[in-house]
Amino acid sequence: MKKMIFYILLLIVVLTTVFFIHESNQFKNYTSSQNINTPDEMNIPINKDAPVISQSEIIIDAPIEKVWQILTNINDWPAWQKEVTESTLKEVVSEGVEFKWKAGGLSFTSQIHTMDSKKKFGWTGKTFGASAIHNWFFSDDDDKTIVRVEESLQGVFPRMFKGYFQKNLDNGVNQNLMDLKTAAEK
Repeated sequence: MKKMIFYILLLIVVLTTVFFIHESNQFKNYTSSQNINTPDEMNIPINKDAPVISQSEIIIDAPIEKVWQILTNINDWPAWQKEVTESTLKEVVSEGVEFKWKAGGLSFTSQIHTMDSKKKFGWTGKTFGASAIHNWFFSDDDDKTIVRVEESLQGVFPRMFKGYFQKNLDNGVNQNLMDLKTAAEK
């Protein structure tokens, strides 16, 4: 009986490992195959086939230069984003640069994939069991800024707990926009 329990547990561990590897490879394959690099698109658009997708938009009563500066100054994220407790960028903000940050009790490793000054800013991010593509779009409307965010989330946990992750991502995207609005309108 003990041997049978051992083999069942071993099988569960092996299958779980295979599932994690498969999900991780799907994200890697998607992000490496994109690189659109057209004037109106992100280098890596969100994954429309991901189990969790969110998007939202807000009008900020501040010039686009100020809004852009606040968002792209990654090391200052904890000062204005309620959920971010730590963020570290050791290089100049540019495409290909990696940064690390913590939010909601999780640690993330991200890489900037698109940076078009005052127009679009995007990064990929990974944490245990989940990978994301987070894209921000900016447009000028007189002295106001329209900011649109799109994010896709995939991986083992978003696939298994889709409802939970969808609710949290929708809330998170809207909270990020409100936090950015509050910081920019000071």
